[in-house]
Amino acid sequence: MRVKGGVITRRRHKKILKLAKGYRGRRSKIFKIANQSVIKALYDAYVDRRRKKREFRRLWIIRINAAVREFGLSYNNFISKLKKQNIKLNRKILAEIAVSDPETFRQIVNQIM
Repeated sequence: MRVKGGVITRRRHKKILKLAKGYRGRRSKIFKIANQSVIKALYDAYVDRRRKKREFRRLWIIRINAAVREFGLSYNNFISKLKKQNIKLNRKILAEIAVSDPETFRQIVNQIM
């Protein structure tokens, strides 16, 4: 007697087609095409989760640099002086302070001068 895998195959296909829901045309209807689309989409999501971290760090650095230029400092000097003063604020917080609360940022800069 042979083993039939119809139930398992259907379950696997349904799982992929559920992930492909919302795709256009045959990408959401035909398993083989949907499977390729889902694999690529999941790979791209994996890559972009890492890329997002890089892009946000770049954005924070740009914002901090723009804010410290007003005080005649460069980003590099600012960060090195923060470390020497043992002020432990990360770039995300520094960028947020620079944008939303310039007075507090001014106090931080004055403290390291």
